[in-house]
Amino acid sequence: MLKYLLILSSLLLSSSAIADANQTLMNASLPLLPTGSEASILVVESNTNKTLLNHRSDTLRPPASVQKLVTALAATLQLGTDFTFTTDIEAKDQDVIFRFSGDPSLRRDNIRQLVARLKRDRSVIRGNVYLNGSAFNEFERADGWPWDNLGVCYSAPASSISLDDNCAVAKMVFKDKESTKLGFEISRDAPINIIENLDLLDGLEKRYCNFKLLADNTNQFKLGGCIGRHEIPRFLSFAIQNTELYVAEMIRRELEHAGIELQGNIIRNDRAEGKVIARHESASLPVLIDEMVKDSDNLIADNLLKTIGRHYFNEPGSFDNGVAAIKAVLKQQAGIDFSAAVLADGSGLSRNNRMTTHHIMQILQYVYSHPELNLMAAMAVSGKSGTLRYRYSLRTDELRNNVKGKTGSLFGTFNIAGVLTAKTGKDLLFVQLVTNYHHPDFHRHEKREIRRFERKLYQSLYSNN
Repeated sequence: MLKYLLILSSLLLSSSAIADANQTLMNASLPLLPTGSEASILVVESNTNKTLLNHRSDTLRPPASVQKLVTALAATLQLGTDFTFTTDIEAKDQDVIFRFSGDPSLRRDNIRQLVARLKRDRSVIRGNVYLNGSAFNEFERADGWPWDNLGVCYSAPASSISLDDNCAVAKMVFKDKESTKLGFEISRDAPINIIENLDLLDGLEKRYCNFKLLADNTNQFKLGGCIGRHEIPRFLSFAIQNTELYVAEMIRRELEHAGIELQGNIIRNDRAEGKVIARHESASLPVLIDEMVKDSDNLIADNLLKTIGRHYFNEPGSFDNGVAAIKAVLKQQAGIDFSAAVLADGSGLSRNNRMTTHHIMQILQYVYSHPELNLMAAMAVSGKSGTLRYRYSLRTDELRNNVKGKTGSLFGTFNIAGVLTAKTGKDLLFVQLVTNYHHPDFHRHEKREIRRFERKLYQSLYSNN
C-alpha cells in the first residue's frame, strides 16, 4: 500500500510541478507583448482534458478567422460530407434560367461548360436569361464588416450569385517608360473600371500617406493616396461590389462565345424556374472546408454559414439565420453551448464577433475526439501548409510540423487555435487570443513582439509537457 501511495504522491507532485511550470511560463511570456496588449490562453491535455494553462479564458475577444473552425464543424454536422453546391441552367418556354446556390468555388470556365451544354438544346434564346439567386437573401455583407476594406477581396460580398471568388485582379504598370501615369492590365478582361489618382513617392515619405481604395455599386474602383515607386508593377485584387452585374456580363460574353443568340435581356428574377437541362456541381464539402481552413477563405466560410441557415430553416440563407442555425446545430448535435458567444458571420471578418477560449476549446475537443469528421486534416501545419507555412514563430526546429491549427488576424488581433504535439508525444489542445496588439513603431516592428511571445510560449509547452 505504501508503494502505491508513494507512486500516487509522485504523480500528484509531478502534475503540480507541470502546472506551476506552465504558469511560470505564462508569466514570463506576457511581458514580451507591447504595453496595452491583452491575451487569453487555454491549454488542455488531449487525452485527459486536464487544463495545463489557463489565463483569462473567460474573457470575450474577437476570434477573427479562428471562427472558421466553428463554421467547419457546424457545416459538417448539418450538411454532411456529401454536400455540394449546384449551379443549374433551366429552360421554360423561350426563357433560360441560371440558378445559383452560392457556390464560392464557381469559375468562369464552369459557366462556359454549362453554356456549351445549353448550345445542344438551343442556339437562339428568344426570351430572356434570368438569374435566380433565391438561395440567399439580398444582404451580402455582415454587421461589423469595416467599410474601408469592402473593396479588397477578403471582404468580397457573400452572394448567392458568386463567380471567380467575387474578385478581379489587375496589374499596375507604367503606361510608358517616360510617363509617371499608371495603367492597369485587368486579368481575363474582367468587367470592372479603375480610376487612378495616386501620388508616387520614394523612400519613407510613403508611411505618412497611405494607399486608399473606394468602390461603388457599378464595379468602379477609385485609387488614391500614395504608393512607393519601388512597388510598381504590382498586383491588386478588387472585390466585386455588384455580383449580379458582373455575372450577367460574364454570361453575356459566354453566350456570345458559344454562338448563342440572345434576343431578350439578362435579368435578375428569383422566382424564375424551369426544367434543369445542365448542372455543375462543386467539389464536396470536405474539399471546400480544407481550402477554407488552410487558406482562410472568407467567401467559402460566409457562403457556408448562409447555406447552413437555408438548410436548417428551409428559407433563403442569411447571416442572421446562419448564425442561429450554427448555434442550434452545435447544441443539438455536439452538445456545445454557444449561447453566450457573439457571432455575426461565418468567416470571422466582422469586428462584432466575440468568443472566449473556452468556446473555441469546445470545438477543438469535439473535432479532436471525432477523427471520422476529418477536420483535423483541414488545419494548416507549421512550416508546411496553409497560413502556418510561414508563421515564423512556429518554424523553429522543435515546432516545425508539430503544430496543426487555424490562425486568425484582424487589426490588433493575433490568434491561433489547434494542437501541439509535445516532445513526449503528448497532444496539447491550445487556444491563443491576443487583442489590442499595437507596437509604437507600427511600420517597422509590427509583428516582432508577437513572434517572440509565440515562440517562447510554444517552445516551452513543447519542451515541458
